[in-house]
Amino acid sequence: MFNLFKKKSKKPEFDFKSIGIDMHSHILPGIDDGAPTVRESVMLVKRLIDLGFNKLIATPHIMADYYRNTPETINKALGELQLELQKQGIEIPIEAAAEYYFDETFESKIEKGNLLTMGNNYLLFELSYINFPNNLKEVIQKLNDKGYKPILAHPERYPYLYGSIENFYKIREYGCFFQLNTISLSGYYGKQTQKVAEELVDNMMVDFIGSDMHHPKHADALHQSLFLPHTKILLEESSLQNEMLK
Repeated sequence: MFNLFKKKSKKPEFDFKSIGIDMHSHILPGIDDGAPTVRESVMLVKRLIDLGFNKLIATPHIMADYYRNTPETINKALGELQLELQKQGIEIPIEAAAEYYFDETFESKIEKGNLLTMGNNYLLFELSYINFPNNLKEVIQKLNDKGYKPILAHPERYPYLYGSIENFYKIREYGCFFQLNTISLSGYYGKQTQKVAEELVDNMMVDFIGSDMHHPKHADALHQSLFLPHTKILLEESSLQNEMLK
């Protein structure tokens, strides 16, 4: 028992300093299913700093039926968090983009423009966990035609893609980057998701990693992921592009 306890309490050999930027989180206060208050937002920011990040890009949900966020609501919440961090003397740059849900309004949002992006026009979006969108290829093409650089959030979490690595290759061939939730490697979302996440790492198909931070349990899982061999591969041997978002 003593040896097990000692193993769990040791510090990881590496952290997230090498990539620097966390580009997927829900740390803005009170606007989606992430941090409910500024106080909790600050706590999550501190946890991310402790894990080695030196810049944070918050990506609140934008969903037609649930989180009807706009650039105005997102930037207001960002300002509240930035002000509180300044009051507490916590120095870390925080920007805001969004995580767009691939729903019936997504294409119209693309047509209208004014989408919240990160870096050089990178756009983060997510799919339904239940149904594969038959128009995925066409919408990704439209994003590229409009000058956006689409990033699919956590591809390892969509069960209908399981069973063949070719399903993932096809989506990348459409002209889409992949962002892995690092905590998927810890088994946080289940063994099957962990297995698929490891396959994506083994096949060098991960372009970005993100915390997808919502609450302290995610911070705990992110810390745990620093003890895993596939996280070490991501940070030391793969060609992650997080630094492109400076």
